Amino acid sequence: MGPELPALLVRGVGLSVPVLPLVALCLWRPPRPRETAAMIVSTAWALLTLIPLNLYALHAGWWSFHAEGAVWAGIPVDLLLAWALLWGALPAVLLRFLPVPLLTALLVWADIIAMPLAEPVVVLHGTWLLGEFAGSALCLIPALVLAHWTRRGQAVRARMWAQAVLSFGLMVVLPVTALGILPGDGFAVPGGLPAALQLLGFAALPGLAAAREFARVGGGTPLPYDPPERLVTSGPYAYLSNPMQTTVVAVYLVLAAVLADPRPLYGALVAFAYGAGFAAWHEGERLRESFGPEWDRYRSGVRAWLPRWRPWPHRAAGTLYVAADCSLCQGLRAWIEARSPVALRIRDAHGHSEVLYRLTYENPEGVRWSGVPALARALDHLHLGWAFTGWALDLPGVRHFAQLSADAFGAGPRPARVPGSAPEPAP
Repeated sequence: MGPELPALLVRGVGLSVPVLPLVALCLWRPPRPRETAAMIVSTAWALLTLIPLNLYALHAGWWSFHAEGAVWAGIPVDLLLAWALLWGALPAVLLRFLPVPLLTALLVWADIIAMPLAEPVVVLHGTWLLGEFAGSALCLIPALVLAHWTRRGQAVRARMWAQAVLSFGLMVVLPVTALGILPGDGFAVPGGLPAALQLLGFAALPGLAAAREFARVGGGTPLPYDPPERLVTSGPYAYLSNPMQTTVVAVYLVLAAVLADPRPLYGALVAFAYGAGFAAWHEGERLRESFGPEWDRYRSGVRAWLPRWRPWPHRAAGTLYVAADCSLCQGLRAWIEARSPVALRIRDAHGHSEVLYRLTYENPEGVRWSGVPALARALDHLHLGWAFTGWALDLPGVRHFAQLSADAFGAGPRPARVPGSAPEPAP
C-alpha cells in the first residue's frame, strides 16, 4: 500500500492542477464563443500531439510511467488529459491577461518544475529536458498560437487547415489506433494501401472542400463557436446542406470496407444519428436565427444527406473572366458554356475594371481566384461529377502542379488588355 498512496496523490493532484483554475476562471467570466473555440482547438492540438510525444519519450528514454489502472499504451490517461488541458484550454483562457510569449515561458518554466514532482508516477531519465523542449515546440507553442488566432479571428485559412487535421486525427487516427483496427495481412481492397488512401481521400474530399469554402467565402471555420459570417451556398453547399457530417459517415463506411472490420460502422451510425438529430436541430436553429428566410429558402432546395446532381439554382453566383485573344481560353469558355453552367456568368477579361493576367473567377463578395483555381470554381457550377473534379483540382499541391503544366502548354500569364488603358464596355 505504501507506493500506491503517493501515486494516487500525484495523479489526483495532476488532474486538479489545470481543472480547478480553469473552472474558476470560466465561472468568474464565462467564455465568449470565440474563447470557447480557442479552448477546444488548443486542447485538441495539445492532446493529439502529446500522444506521439509521450510514445516517443518512452522509446527514446526521456521518461517512463509507473502506473496501474487507466493506462493506455503505457501512458496514464488522466495525466495525459491533464497535460492537454494545462497546455490547451487553461492557457487559452489565460490569454485574457498574458501575451503568447510570456505565457509560453511561464508554462515551460512551470512544467520543468512540476515534472520532477510527479514521481513515482513519472520517472525522469537523463535526457528528459530534450523531451520537454520538443513538447514545447510541437505541442504547446502551436496550441497557444491557434488559441490566439481563434480568439482574435485571425489567420482563418490556417485555422481551418488546423481544424481539418484535428478532425481527421480525433475521428479517424485516434479511434483506429486506440481500438487496434489496423490491417494485419494487408487491406481488403485491390491495390493495398495506395488504393485505400485514395478511397479515403475521395470520401473526405467534400468535407475538406466545405471547410475551405467556410474559410475563403464565409470568413469562418467548421467549429460551431467560430462559424462563417455569411451563409455559404457555394462549393459543396450548392449540392448538400451538411457535407461535413456526410463526409464523416462516408469516411467511416470506407474504413470499414478497406479494413474489413465492422467496428467503424458504429462510428458511421453515431455520426449519422448526431447529424440527423442534435446537429440538425441545434445548428438549424442557430442558422435560422442568423440568416432567417435566407436559410429557409436554401434548405427548401438543398437536402441534408442526398446531394443534388446539378447545383442549387439560387446558389451564390460567380463570374468567370476569359481573355478574348487566347484561343485556348476561348475553347475552354465554349466547353463550359456548352454544359449550361448554373449561376455562372462568363465575361471577356478586357472588360474588367482591373488588368487581369489569368483566367479569373470572382464571387459576389469580390473574392477572386486566378488560373487553375478559377477553372476549379467554374467546374463547381456544372454538376456533381465535375464539382468533385474541381474540388480535387484546387487542393494544395495539385493546383500548383496543374498550373505549372498549364503554363508549360501556353496558358501562362498575359495581360487581357494594355495596362493603363480603360476597360472595354461589356457587350
